[in-house]
Amino acid sequence: MPSDRYVSEAITEFLARRVVHPAEVFKDPRQEWRRLFAELYGTFLLVLVAAGGGMIGHAFPDTISRTAAVVAPGLMVMAIILAMGKVSGAHLNPAVSIAFALRQDFPWRRVPGYIVVQLIGATLAVLLLRQIVGVSATFGSNYPAVGHSSMSAFWMEAVLTLGLVTVILGTSSGAQNVGTLGALAVGGYIALAGLWGSPISGTSMNPARTFAPDLVGGNFSDFWVYVAGPLAGAVVAVGAAFILRGRGGGPSGSAAAQGALEAAMARTDANH
Repeated sequence: MPSDRYVSEAITEFLARRVVHPAEVFKDPRQEWRRLFAELYGTFLLVLVAAGGGMIGHAFPDTISRTAAVVAPGLMVMAIILAMGKVSGAHLNPAVSIAFALRQDFPWRRVPGYIVVQLIGATLAVLLLRQIVGVSATFGSNYPAVGHSSMSAFWMEAVLTLGLVTVILGTSSGAQNVGTLGALAVGGYIALAGLWGSPISGTSMNPARTFAPDLVGGNFSDFWVYVAGPLAGAVVAVGAAFILRGRGGGPSGSAAAQGALEAAMARTDANH
């Protein structure tokens, strides 16, 4: 029927414009500098908010509640995914880049570059905060709660990151965090995790987010917690994604993550 043909052509055009073309650009090596800049800029903005809550809260007591401090990074991540997800994938986190690589949705050769610019962007954010606010960067870092061991914080970070990476792998397209639903899911999870998990570990879930204030503040006493915990959680999340959706690294993995639209894209590519 003509109407069915029209609908089919409209869906194909939509997929080509909103899914296939962004995916091709994302893989184009000539655009790597744009992707690296987006990761640096996005991580800068994220850490500006995440570390800024503690630093500004110390400079201006009783102005930023714990709720505000843990929800703000989630809102920022939502905005970054919507603004930059189609450019770099909006990883913003070494643990996420490694998880995508383990999932075979992201080439290992690109992981070092992503991690380096994430660390640089995070450090620039903390240096700017220290210059503006005039307090030690240590107030913007994460530490185990008083009365709780480093191992308690490690397990909390691992469990929280397990949930975060599970949400990311379940809502992303390939190795890209894109779209309104993905932004809401990832940002919402970060805010929710912070609301209940922050008293024990600070809810970092991101080695770059903790690295920067520790570097600028000169205190790496518990930094291992915020590297080992997120990485352990990310690895387990990749295993869980395999159980839930099968292997990554191909159209079937994206189809499982994105549902019928991604499956339709794979069928369209096969027909051509």
